[in-house]
Amino acid sequence: MVEAVMLWNEPNNLSHWNFEVDPGWSIFANMVNLSAKAIEAERPHLKRVLGGISPIDPAFIGTMQKQCVLENVNVVAVHGFPLDWNHWTIHEWPDRLLEIQAVTELPVWISEIGVSTFGAEEVQDFGLKMSAELLMGKVQRIHWYSLYDLPRAWPATTRHREAEGSSYYRHFYMGLLKEDGTPKIAYRRFRDYTPELGICQWLHFEDHRLDDTVASLKELGVTRLRTGLSWADSFRPEAARWFDRQMKALDPFDVTLTFCFTPEHCGILPNYTSPPREPEQFAEFCAQMVRRYA
Repeated sequence: MVEAVMLWNEPNNLSHWNFEVDPGWSIFANMVNLSAKAIEAERPHLKRVLGGISPIDPAFIGTMQKQCVLENVNVVAVHGFPLDWNHWTIHEWPDRLLEIQAVTELPVWISEIGVSTFGAEEVQDFGLKMSAELLMGKVQRIHWYSLYDLPRAWPATTRHREAEGSSYYRHFYMGLLKEDGTPKIAYRRFRDYTPELGICQWLHFEDHRLDDTVASLKELGVTRLRTGLSWADSFRPEAARWFDRQMKALDPFDVTLTFCFTPEHCGILPNYTSPPREPEQFAEFCAQMVRRYA
């Protein structure tokens, strides 16, 4: 069941939104406002979530407030990875939440939190335990990123790739399961925190892991899942067939469904981070997906 839709992913991160083209996020704000209203017209009671921000930045939320975005969403979301990418310690997590809660009365969700096993599986196990102790009970939703390691044959969704050094390669080790499905140490511990802890698992177009993902989530006792449908993928041949298969398989879970990624032919620039030339097109995609799956 789709319980919420999220509008974009990490919009204040250059890897997911080209704010060189849209420096004041005015195009983004207009796109979200149009999309939120289109979703509300289709399903008035469906939660609308502002795309999870990374870094956690109260000033960005203030910018969204000034552009009326917070009037059109029900939830704001944050992402945090203090043991891998953020410049703050894991013990500061409650303070980072308070920074956002101080600038909005909307509920704050943690839609991505995780730890890589780039250095050692024990680091992830420690990070899971500490994150759960620090954050469970403080927000309505926590989605751990992720269930599976990213296959090494696939590129990570980040703009600068290998130029980022070890920061890039950490993307491939965020799973509780290795690429081949082998459980890591933290996989066993995760059962201690479900169903309160959910999972964020991105599923790629025609992802071969779909059935195994469902089986592992059930084994862990997960009831809340965050995933996405790509606007760019919607233009692939047989896109509707894949979307239907994915969403049918995920029906047993309470799904937060993320809409993002600009098709090359729809962007001001020809890449997935680009603001669209016509934000109304993204709004129509969101409305179509909500009509079909929510």
